[in-house]
Amino acid sequence: MSGTPKKKVVLLGNEAIGRGLVEAGCQLAMSYPGTPSSEILPSFIRAAKAAGVKVHGEWSANEKVAYEEALAAAYTGKRAAVIMKQVGLNVAADPMMSSAYIGVKGGFVVICADDPGPHSSQTEQDTRLFGFFAKIPVLDPSSPDEARRMVPYAFELSERHEIPVILRPSLRVCHGRESCELGEPARGGRPAKFEKDPHRWAATPRWRLLLHKKLNEKLRRIALELESSPWNAVLNPGAKSPLAIIAAGNPFATIRDILAERGVLDRVPMLKVGAVYPLPQRILEEFVAKYERVLVVEEPDQVVELQLRDRRSVMGRGDGTVPDEGELTAGVLTEVLGRALHAHGIVDAPWSASPDAAAVVSDLKLPVRPASLCPGCPHRSAFYGIRKTFGKKGIYTSDIGCYTLGLNLDAVDTCHDMGAAISMATGFYHAYAHDGGEIPPIVATIGDSTFYHAGLPALAGAINSGARYVLVVLDNFVTAMTGMQPTLALGQQADGTIGPVLPIEDACRGLGVQFVRVHDPYDLEGMTALLKEAQAHCRGPDGRVAVIVSRHPCLLNDRKTAAQLNTHAVEVNDKCNGCALCRTTFECQALVPAAPVPGKEGRFLTAIDPRVCAKCGQCVAVCNRGAIVEIAKADREERA
Repeated sequence: MSGTPKKKVVLLGNEAIGRGLVEAGCQLAMSYPGTPSSEILPSFIRAAKAAGVKVHGEWSANEKVAYEEALAAAYTGKRAAVIMKQVGLNVAADPMMSSAYIGVKGGFVVICADDPGPHSSQTEQDTRLFGFFAKIPVLDPSSPDEARRMVPYAFELSERHEIPVILRPSLRVCHGRESCELGEPARGGRPAKFEKDPHRWAATPRWRLLLHKKLNEKLRRIALELESSPWNAVLNPGAKSPLAIIAAGNPFATIRDILAERGVLDRVPMLKVGAVYPLPQRILEEFVAKYERVLVVEEPDQVVELQLRDRRSVMGRGDGTVPDEGELTAGVLTEVLGRALHAHGIVDAPWSASPDAAAVVSDLKLPVRPASLCPGCPHRSAFYGIRKTFGKKGIYTSDIGCYTLGLNLDAVDTCHDMGAAISMATGFYHAYAHDGGEIPPIVATIGDSTFYHAGLPALAGAINSGARYVLVVLDNFVTAMTGMQPTLALGQQADGTIGPVLPIEDACRGLGVQFVRVHDPYDLEGMTALLKEAQAHCRGPDGRVAVIVSRHPCLLNDRKTAAQLNTHAVEVNDKCNGCALCRTTFECQALVPAAPVPGKEGRFLTAIDPRVCAKCGQCVAVCNRGAIVEIAKADREERA
């Protein structure tokens, strides 16, 4: 009803973006999970269901597949989005570069979340530079609600110029919370209508030159349009100051809060840049020309700063004023701003970042705990078995996910990118085989979701090239590290419905793997025996890659099954001599040092911490002295 106040709801940034997709009329969204973007697709589906809007949301095999599926939907005139994290864009780079040239019909938005820090990523790469590289417009929201409001604008910009548009929220936007005044969900949508035009949709290199020219023309028109965009705005234009600030993305919101907290917000002119590529040069140049010095703050790299044609008065990452790496937290920016404002006479002394808060945290004397596999994690036994079987002579390649933590069990030597466990194992094999001498045991470990993401092509290549090594697929039924999204092996769709399943072992056999076994790694003795059998196969006269699917549900994801399987309460008896091998080689947090060993300074007996123990019983097989034993059911009942 006209005049009715709009509903306000506090939303997580990723929820706000999901809601924005529904308000924008997005009909299809594809994604591959990756922190900090993982909640966007489920939020889109939930918001659409709540609004009674029919949409299609899908967890795809990888980002390239997701990009191409969503792009095809946009070719039909529908509004579509693809969602990923910044390193996922590397996987999708091939179709993205081409899509800039070919363009779209329906609106097509690439939502790519960056991870300055990096908190859970291999790199701090800046997606805005990828937009610059691919010649695709980039919007850079500074808050959850601005990200929500930018989504409809991104679709409109995309359709107006028939070009993909990137929305780049950073970690703090994705995981921050803000009160959002909800807009109306778009209803109806458009029917799919693909209009054949081979010169465009299947353009040959001769036509690509023409498309490149058209793309450049589009960017010039978009740059002019962005000169009057609501996403670029000047704060305190009348403030008399020798120093002004240009800020983009989350750093803008942080700087605004810091200046307000310190009581100088109205004394510093500031230009907020929400549309960072193509840069609206007139606004930027006029702003820079008005002030003696201009501080440019953005993360994680230089995008706005690099596009400024006259940088003689500019301070930022280029001259070292702003750190060249790491997240621009409130602490970092407080010191950067304090130094710059003091140097220009705006404040009396440089600022320091909340020493009181730092002192409080330091006084807590919290223990430093490295990242570790969860208690009861089935991967722990798999890695322990691999290391026990092949020892120091083995070469252990692994991948991106929880299983990177196999480092702690000395069962991971390399970790590069998605799927690299298999292709690098192939490379190691051929490098040693080329010399004609002894080939060390090579064991690749990869997770179930990662296997489908980028492992399948690598395994096809390994089979084709005749490589011989052991591949252990760590199947815990879920993409655990990014928030428990389903894998292709389950058949579970993004909206919870069940579809066809694609078992890992069938996929391996389909690629020509002859040795495929499925085993529960909780059976540690069986696991080591199977690893030896697999090694014997791949080194045999007709051997090839041998695959073991190490299968056991993730305890965090499937608590019901875990409760049924994990009934093995354990204790440490008086055979323990404090050697600590169980703690150092099995590395379970439930194994803790207890009483000192008499006469052995610095040596402690091991105990089981019942608050942490998952009752998986895996550690029983670890102690050669038989000091870790399962408590008999009768004893457990009596003690209870």
